[in-house]
Amino acid sequence: MADGIIVLVDGSIYSRSVCEHAAWAAARTGAPVTLLHVLGRREAPEGIDLSGNLVLGARTALLKELSELDEKRAKLARQRGRAILEDAKAIVQAAGAENVTTLLRHGDIVETVNEMEGAASMVAVGKRGEAADFAKPHLGSNLERIARSVHRPLLVAARAFKPIESVLIAYDGGASAMKAVDHVARDPLFQGLRISLLMVGTETAETRRKIEDARAMLKAGGLTADAEIRPGQPETVIAEKGEREGFDLLVMGAYGHSRIRTLIIGSTTTEMMRSCKVPVLLFR
Repeated sequence: MADGIIVLVDGSIYSRSVCEHAAWAAARTGAPVTLLHVLGRREAPEGIDLSGNLVLGARTALLKELSELDEKRAKLARQRGRAILEDAKAIVQAAGAENVTTLLRHGDIVETVNEMEGAASMVAVGKRGEAADFAKPHLGSNLERIARSVHRPLLVAARAFKPIESVLIAYDGGASAMKAVDHVARDPLFQGLRISLLMVGTETAETRRKIEDARAMLKAGGLTADAEIRPGQPETVIAEKGEREGFDLLVMGAYGHSRIRTLIIGSTTTEMMRSCKVPVLLFR
């Protein structure tokens, strides 16, 4: 799975979009795709009290029945996981990706991704998971955990896929933002796309130098980009530019240059993932 794309699928409404985003990336780069579904560690059946006074034999029978029920649930979960993976594989292949494999794993999803990401070029996940409450603007709990731990670029898919032709890079001069620009400059995924750099803050000789350095890095990679510095709150300015000019992908660092270092993900990043209607590509 060298330089492959790890795609997390869980059967949620976002799964199709994640698959289509991954297929788009695979078609442009030639990267293989690994579809991953992780079965959580089995939990004890809920709502059953085994502490009552059961006569000898009755307790044994009940425990046996519960054990059989637990095994049946685990078997059904495996069957469901394989079905989800086969459906996802069909979607990815139909979208143009050729080298596609599936993997069903047991355990913690974050630990599993951390074990696998070393050989990957990207990890793709939906903004919300299967248990998401769509009436509330919450991110999926697994997404937040993954975003805090993954070291590869993390593509957070929007609810529906749209062909990506333009990219907005939110740049603040910090280490993760510089890593994002360097990656974009080197990755064939971005060749031929319209690219714009945006720095939010007061324009000074220093901030202009930083953003021009970033543009020069992109130019060295064969990419043409415009560069703009605008005052205001990052969340508001980034969202307004993205929506007004119709960008298809937002690229940003997960660490804010001016944010408190103890916060693994800055408030700007979290807010953009929560509110942005287009996919977000994150770099740590």
